Amino acid sequence: MIHFVLLISRQGKVRLTKWYSPYSQKERTKVIRELSGLILTRGPKLCNFVEWRGLRVVYKRYASLYFCMCIDEDDNELEILEIIHHYVEVLDRYFGSVCELDLIYNFHKAYFILDELLIAGELQEPSKRTVTRLVAAQDSLVETAKEQTSSITNIIAQAAK
Repeated sequence: MIHFVLLISRQGKVRLTKWYSPYSQKERTKVIRELSGLILTRGPKLCNFVEWRGLRVVYKRYASLYFCMCIDEDDNELEILEIIHHYVEVLDRYFGSVCELDLIYNFHKAYFILDELLIAGELQEPSKRTVTRLVAAQDSLVETAKEQTSSITNIIAQAAK
């Protein structure tokens, strides 16, 4: 089971967090601070698995972001690396070539994609095509709602004249 997902920039700024195990806000802050210091200081040629507090942290660096997932000690680390890569590939398909700014300005989409991939810390949807289709369907619904809101606003404005 995945306990939490963190996306951390090379500067140590948190870009995305998703918690699947109960942690208080104080514990979350401490976890982020500890793992940021631990992962950011590791050399690029070191292993992508870190033993931490009786758990295992699996991370992978893509461009300027570290994608980190915390799992139980007996879980398969290579499967988690595949899940991380799967998430990055879906983000790339959606944003073109995903970068840190995409996640900053469209964080809601990054969370939506993560929620389509993982549920309660377990892989929900292994198909990139299905996730991409679901995200496109949600975008279509949002555009339809915006158009309806715009037309209602225009009707109200004309009626008020």
